[in-house]
Amino acid sequence: MKRTLLSISLLLSFAVSAQAQTTAKPKAEAKPAAAKAAPAPAPAAAVAPAAPAKPKAKLLTRDELRTCLAMQEANQAEAAAIKAEQAGFKKTEADLKAERAEVEAGEADLIKQADGVKAERDAIIKDRDDIQANGSKMDKATQKARMEAFEKKRVDFDANVTKLKELDEKQRAKRKAFGDKVDALEAQFAAIDKRTEAHYDASDKWKSQCMGKDYDERDMKALEKEKAAAAAAPAASAAK
Repeated sequence: MKRTLLSISLLLSFAVSAQAQTTAKPKAEAKPAAAKAAPAPAPAAAVAPAAPAKPKAKLLTRDELRTCLAMQEANQAEAAAIKAEQAGFKKTEADLKAERAEVEAGEADLIKQADGVKAERDAIIKDRDDIQANGSKMDKATQKARMEAFEKKRVDFDANVTKLKELDEKQRAKRKAFGDKVDALEAQFAAIDKRTEAHYDASDKWKSQCMGKDYDERDMKALEKEKAAAAAAPAASAAK
């Protein structure tokens, strides 16, 4: 913001009017006339008291102005970076909500599979107990057929138990991966919160040291040239 500084000189003039005096000429051989009152002196012109001079605003030095500009630029860049990080946080949060639905669906399927295996186990145990209790009453062909059917059920049950264990391991891995992502998201939230607080502190510092402070326009122009030269330096070096 361009500020114009004016130096004001106060000019004071004092007007003093001289007192007017008149003298009567004496006449020869005449009786003295009654003395005529002299006119009252004119009052001195009223003079207003001088207004106090307005103190000049203290200007930022060029180094202070350079620091203020650097702080402002850094705060703007940090604000943009925090905004981008917040956007990334929201995207990850949305992705985790979808992943949580998948994990919960996997948990429901695992419970369903486990219930099926448990029912299969109970049926096998019941079949075994029945064969043991009534096997002697069966003829050899029936007993053989029952035993072969029982063995097939047992083999199938073992295979289903193996599949259930594999499914449980996969679900356990998904559950852990999801939990780790949730922990990372919470850590990211804490980091963003801490970074935001630090940004607020830096902004408050800039407001305290720089906001509304006067500066010399010549210093601003000099710093703009300085910044432009610094930006052009890498390109000039690369061109050589």
